[in-house]
Amino acid sequence: MKRIAIYHLETLLWIARLGTFRAAAERLNTTQPAISARVREIEEQLGIALFRREGRNMVLTARGRRLVKECEPLWAGFEKALLTASGFEGATGTVRIASGEIAAASCLPAFVHAVERDLPGVTLEIELDLTARMLTQLLGAMIDMAFLAGPVASPGIRTAEIGSVGLVWVASRATARAGGFVQSLPVWSIPSYSPLHGVMMETLALHGITPRSIGTCNNVRTLIEIIGGGGGAAVLPEPMVRGLLESGELAEILPRPTRTIRFEAAIRSTECDPVVLELFRRAGELRMDG
Repeated sequence: MKRIAIYHLETLLWIARLGTFRAAAERLNTTQPAISARVREIEEQLGIALFRREGRNMVLTARGRRLVKECEPLWAGFEKALLTASGFEGATGTVRIASGEIAAASCLPAFVHAVERDLPGVTLEIELDLTARMLTQLLGAMIDMAFLAGPVASPGIRTAEIGSVGLVWVASRATARAGGFVQSLPVWSIPSYSPLHGVMMETLALHGITPRSIGTCNNVRTLIEIIGGGGGAAVLPEPMVRGLLESGELAEILPRPTRTIRFEAAIRSTECDPVVLELFRRAGELRMDG
């Protein structure tokens, strides 16, 4: 009987998932030499080569790929059985999450607080990013889960809809009182890769409005400050400006667009880490405030 420990298999699977010994070492909170030593131990016990060098990279051999394929569901089942038995109270590890700015403002804080309360051994690393970049990072296993604007259609991605956010056309109170678009206002928007930009263009065409100019900024909170300071008009997520509308600092200057922005939680379709799957299940129960 080959003497392979559980941590050997865990090491092998994380190298396969993340692509490098260094990334696996970071994930397992150890050093790269320790990871290399574990790989050597597995290869010595099995009498086969699991990796081969290609340039600066180490890639799985054919027999290594087969071992990973056959062991991954066994490892996932083992982890899930232990965590389910404890109600996930003993779950540990670091989960990397990326989110768009709107989702982060609308539902991410409640999600984080629930994870901290129910799964105190799980550490979250959160970054704000753009949808296109998040998809690339998710497919490349650089992040574990993403909250992004959808719908997302990719064979490598599994998603759960978490709701949608309504939009409003706003300007500062002084700008609205002066006549709004009658003045031929400048318009501000998120750049063209965002669904917000598409709604902005559709609405201007629908109402026959030709703005003085269209400026772009990739940060919604900065856009809100620009508009609040009298810099023009913008279509913005209603939850992010609700307080300013209620206080009168901002005012609506066009009918609300009928189109909303849909949001989804996403993981890799091949994801089998039980902690990530549990967080994805919890994310699927979220509802956007919009």
